[in-house]
Amino acid sequence: MPSYIITCKKDASDDQVEAAKQHARDQGGQIGHEYSLIKGFQVTFPEDTVQTMKSHDSVDAVELDKEVRTQ
Repeated sequence: MPSYIITCKKDASDDQVEAAKQHARDQGGQIGHEYSLIKGFQVTFPEDTVQTMKSHDSVDAVELDKEVRTQ
């Protein structure tokens, strides 16, 4: 299953972030890493379900988790 980074809105409360995580779980996602520098988390999803995260009120961005390199 692909892995995604979910970034919540900067003004999202802790309860709203938890609601986004619960929404991910309800859609079949498995929460992996939870970030402390940003309001967000990593989740693995069946490919056809990640679209539901984009419509959640507290979610700002959904990105495919991939390796990032600097030169």
